[in-house]
Amino acid sequence: QKGETVKRIREQSSARITISEGSCPERITTITGSTDAVFRAVSMIAFKLEEDLGAGSDGAAAGRAPVTLRLVIPASQCGSLIGKAGAKIREIRESTGAQVQVAGDLLPNSTERAVTVSGVPDTIIQCVRQICAVILESPPKGATIPYHPGLSLGTILLSANQVRG
Repeated sequence: QKGETVKRIREQSSARITISEGSCPERITTITGSTDAVFRAVSMIAFKLEEDLGAGSDGAAAGRAPVTLRLVIPASQCGSLIGKAGAKIREIRESTGAQVQVAGDLLPNSTERAVTVSGVPDTIIQCVRQICAVILESPPKGATIPYHPGLSLGTILLSANQVRG
C-alpha cells in the first residue's frame, strides 16, 4: 500500500518525514526530529531498502546487497566532514566499514553537495550517526540554497513568473 511504509516509519520513529513532490527520478526525503528519532527513521529506511533490494533474489543465496543512501549536505559543512587532508572521512570509513564519497561538484542550482554512503544497513547507520555528529559541531556558513531534484533554472523562473502573474 502506497504511503504505508512512510506512515509506519513516522509513527515508530516519531520523526517528521517529508518526501519531495515530482515525477523526476530523484526525490528528497527530509527527516527532522531529535537525534534519536532521526536515527530510528534512517535505520528503518536503510533496512526497508535492503529488504526491497533482496526481494528480487532468493534472499540467503544472494548475500546482503549493499544499500546506498545519498545525503544532501551544505557545501560549507563538507570541509569539516572531509577533515584536514581527508583525515575525518578516512576515520569514518575505517570505523564504520561503510563507503563514503563526497561529491566534488555542487548539486544543480544549489549550495549543497551529495554525500553517498553505501554498505549494509548497520554500517550505514553508524556512518550517518558520525556524519551527523560532525555536522552538528560545524553549522553551515552563509545562506544555504537547497537542491531541488529535476528542476532546471527555466522551470524555477517559469513558476516564479506564474506566481506573480
